[in-house]
Amino acid sequence: MGVELKINHIAIWTNQLEVMKTFYCQYFKGKSGHKYHNKKKEFESYFITFDEGARIELMTMPDIVELEAYQLLSCLGLAHFALSVGSEMEVVRITEKLRSDGYTIASEPRVTGDNYYESVVLDPDGNCVELTV
Repeated sequence: MGVELKINHIAIWTNQLEVMKTFYCQYFKGKSGHKYHNKKKEFESYFITFDEGARIELMTMPDIVELEAYQLLSCLGLAHFALSVGSEMEVVRITEKLRSDGYTIASEPRVTGDNYYESVVLDPDGNCVELTV
């Protein structure tokens, strides 16, 4: 008797809650829930839900520590998360749209050594988002 396991959501701390919400809704067709606000802790968050049921929780609080880029390179933890966009053509289309809108493309669309077609883009906070089929 195994447990049926699935990832419920990924949570991302941010200092730009509305910007991040717009990014994931605009480019990946996410749908935002209502803003949650805990006045006592000054915590705010949105859940962004995608068509296939995946969710991202965007969270903010006044005392979030911001790491410099060089610190991120030497930290243990989440390296990236991948969003399946359905086809190689969509990987290219979304990558090019993000590029034309001024976002950083960390890795161009390509077939990887393990035979995945992907690109990697940075969200407004610099998180690596892998776009794959």
